[in-house]
Amino acid sequence: MKIIFAQGNPGSQYKNSRHNVGFLALDQLAEHHKKEFTKKPKFHADIAEFTEAGEKILLVKPTTFYNETGQSARLLIDFYKLSATDVLVIHDDLALPFGTIRTRQKGSDAGNNGIKSLNAHLGQDYTRIRVGVGSELRERMPDADFVLGNFNRAESETLETTLIPKIVELVHEFCADTLATTSHKL
Repeated sequence: MKIIFAQGNPGSQYKNSRHNVGFLALDQLAEHHKKEFTKKPKFHADIAEFTEAGEKILLVKPTTFYNETGQSARLLIDFYKLSATDVLVIHDDLALPFGTIRTRQKGSDAGNNGIKSLNAHLGQDYTRIRVGVGSELRERMPDADFVLGNFNRAESETLETTLIPKIVELVHEFCADTLATTSHKL
């Protein structure tokens, strides 16, 4: 079993925010597999599941807010008796320019409060897809306002046509145990 865990915030007001790039990717994955998310209060998450190559895959959008997502991840790992190495986390990264995707096997939080929560609850041994959201607009506003702001029209188009399809490809590689540490500038 694998868990694909997206960082993000619940609620329609955050749907297209930079912080929710992971949720947007999981929505695309669920749609591709013709699955719908179901509310699972005991895991503090909305979950969709499918099978790929005989293995159960959970798509998880936590219903805690971004900075507390580790709670949901811990509940799932304990319930399914999994290891952190069975988890792939998709999250935005302010330090990377928009259009950059990096994969990483483990590591520190680098100032990301959601990752800080995950590290506190899981340790650092889970795989990550870091999606760059940085732009020159970031220099003109506080980080919190920037990540809670929506993508502009051009960014949204690039997300839909290029970035999310690449994230989906990387998720499939993780599920097949073929994901390598990489950096992509799209």
